[in-house]
Parts: sequence; C-alpha cells; structure tokens
Amino acid sequence: MASDGCGYDSMIGLLGGTFDPIHIGHLRIALEVLEALELRQMRFIPLRDPPHRGVPEVMPQQRYEMVAAAVADEPRFLVDDCELRREGKSYTADTLSGLRQEIGEVPLFLLLGSDAFRGFPSWHQPEQVLALAHLVVLQRPGEMMPNLYPKRVATSWGDAQSLPGGRILFKSTTQLDISATNIRRMVRAGLSPRYLIPDAVLRYISEHRLYQAKE
Repeated sequence: MASDGCGYDSMIGLLGGTFDPIHIGHLRIALEVLEALELRQMRFIPLRDPPHRGVPEVMPQQRYEMVAAAVADEPRFLVDDCELRREGKSYTADTLSGLRQEIGEVPLFLLLGSDAFRGFPSWHQPEQVLALAHLVVLQRPGEMMPNLYPKRVATSWGDAQSLPGGRILFKSTTQLDISATNIRRMVRAGLSPRYLIPDAVLRYISEHRLYQAKE
C-alpha cells in the first residue's frame, strides 16, 4: 500500500531505514509492534541520505519500490516517500516535523533498535524527536538498556496512548539475524537470499539486476 503524503488519522507506527534491501527482519518487527501496541498503521519510510551511515547502494526510487513490493499484501503496512521528496540529509526531526504539520496531534510511535537508542543523544535534535513522537525501543530478550531519559519512560501502554509523543517504551521482539549487508554480499556472490527477503523483493532484485558483482 503506497502513500502520496505523510498524513493519517489514527495511531501510527514509523520505521525508517535505508532498506537496501528491505528484509523479513524489518517486516517481522513491524508486525509485532503494530499488533502489540494496537496501532492502526505501520509506516515504512525509506531514507534518501541517512546521516549516520554511508550512501545506500541502490537509488532511492528503487529502494522505495522494493519496500512497496514487500508490504503490498499487508493492508496495515504502508510505504511513505516523504523522505525521498526532500533534499538533504534525512534527519528524523525534520521528518516528524513534517508529519506533525499534516496530521496534528495523532500519536506517533518511532521504532528504534537498541543500538540506535544507545546513540540517540547524539542524533540531530534528539529532544525535538522525543517531543514529536514516542520511542519504541526494540530489545533482544534479556537485553539491558542504558538509563537514558528516565523521566520519559512510559509506566504503561495507556500512558503513551493518551499523548501524541514524548514517552519511551521498551518492547521485546523477535530478533532475526538478518542484515541487508549480507544479503547484498550473497547476491554479488551468486547466492540466493530467498527466505531472507520477500519473494516480491527477490523478483525485483533479479529483474533490475541489483547488487550484482561489478564486471
């Protein structure tokens, strides 16, 4: 399901990333959080120019199309191109500000991996990010997390549900040991990444000859 904008009328989950390519680890985490928090929608946001990592290997439009193919059969999943339509670094604070201008005070739930959460204070305008959305920190079972922003930690799901943003929730999720980097390496080596990525994404990669070894 695709979107031409950044607006929606109910509680929204947000999962940003380069998705180079998107894989089933992304999809599984998104589904678990959507169902656990009873969100109306999970929105995937491919980044044009991620500030904390190198330039993606595949062009933005192709990464968007792979995500669209991956989520096409789940009506609660949506891919949003708002980052791709904006020039410059893909700062989360800017993305959330744009969303707020369109959707008002709808609760937003931004998914973060545990490693990203540890580095969150070094993000561009982290306080603004936290003011504009709730953070859902994805934990591995038994994983200990740093005591960042202790006054912001939600005491209950209802505590976050009643506010547009500003709370931190910790959620234990299924952590599949899959990486986009390894998928790209497999394709370059002539190996199949089937069962690590959706079949629709596998077809897209094959049809467009993405991640091929340089001749």
